[in-house]
Amino acid sequence: MEIERKFLIRTMPENLEQYPCLEMEQGYLSINPVIRVRRQNEEYVLTYKSAGMMSRQEFNLPLTKESYEHLREKTDGRLIQKKRYLIPFQDKYTIELDLFEGFYHGLILAEVEFSTEVEAMEFLPPDWFGEDVTFKEEYHNSVMSQK
Repeated sequence: MEIERKFLIRTMPENLEQYPCLEMEQGYLSINPVIRVRRQNEEYVLTYKSAGMMSRQEFNLPLTKESYEHLREKTDGRLIQKKRYLIPFQDKYTIELDLFEGFYHGLILAEVEFSTEVEAMEFLPPDWFGEDVTFKEEYHNSVMSQK
């Protein structure tokens, strides 16, 4: 089960370059249900996600580079490209800060994953976070790929 909240960013955190960064590219074979292929640096994954906004089932299957490239050609819509910075927060969480490139250049979103829905709803974000867009479908990458 994936439980996460998503936020726009008010201001960028300081010293972003000190955090691990992943180069990501992802495309969608289907958006209902969500079936995604992703390259994350040199790792390749096929993901199934059930319906939902904050909580949903998620299953990942590793792919070879060749399988990823084959499936990438079959995706619908735009490829989503982004850099993801992994920022520790409160010794318990990792903020996944996504700086979008390509068509969505300039969009910046942060995601935080939780163990329970109660924990997610009680989460107090840092001051540099902006609007909570967890329940706004237009900020789901699968929906963005279709615009």
